[in-house]
Amino acid sequence: MEPGFGLLGAWNQADAVGRTVAILLLLMSVATWAVIIIKGISLLRYKRMVKPSKDFWHSVDLATGINTLGNQPDNPFLLLTLEGRDAVNHHRNTQAHLHDSLDISDWVTRNLRYAIDSFTARLQSGLSILATVGSIAPFVGLFGTVWGIIHALLAIGASGQATMDTVAGPIGEALVMTAAGLAVAIPAVIGYNALVRGNKSLLLQVNGFAHDLHAYYVTGARVAHGNEAAKVLPLKKG
Repeated sequence: MEPGFGLLGAWNQADAVGRTVAILLLLMSVATWAVIIIKGISLLRYKRMVKPSKDFWHSVDLATGINTLGNQPDNPFLLLTLEGRDAVNHHRNTQAHLHDSLDISDWVTRNLRYAIDSFTARLQSGLSILATVGSIAPFVGLFGTVWGIIHALLAIGASGQATMDTVAGPIGEALVMTAAGLAVAIPAVIGYNALVRGNKSLLLQVNGFAHDLHAYYVTGARVAHGNEAAKVLPLKKG
């Protein structure tokens, strides 16, 4: 293999357009890995909050259960618990508002749903970057290859030497851009699918917890699952 073959050779032979494409692919790759790492760490941290949410229902009262969930400000299970508690207190202790036409079940449902929607939006932020990179990176790389081939053929035509040795090198260097586009797109697609799957699993837990919270705040007891009994004491009226 000749010295300079590969990415370095492609960079040396590329014109301004080709180098712009290469820089764009590099930026896409950096953004992709940044999103994958940041969102992956965040997802793992949220998944560690699932177990305390199950222990919550074995607490002796609501205050103890809230302490069981921890004090992380972005804990979705804690936010749902506090949002539901505040919704119940607000509904019971205020009068002459538009929400008075709603019963407590509808009012708690609306507040819990708003909290879940806010968490879902935060959880899915950044995934559009992976989807975009996975969709357009191969085409950006292909454009770089086509432009590189045109540039190489024009240079070969100007030199008047069209032997296999003079053609194979520049064309091979131009094809590197296609490989670079695929190298950027494949991690983006894999990372997107993995994060979406992980988010769905987490949201399933969050929605189940919200369902039990709704039953608890409205009826005073969690919906029993199988042979499991609700152990949290009813919420005291303020």
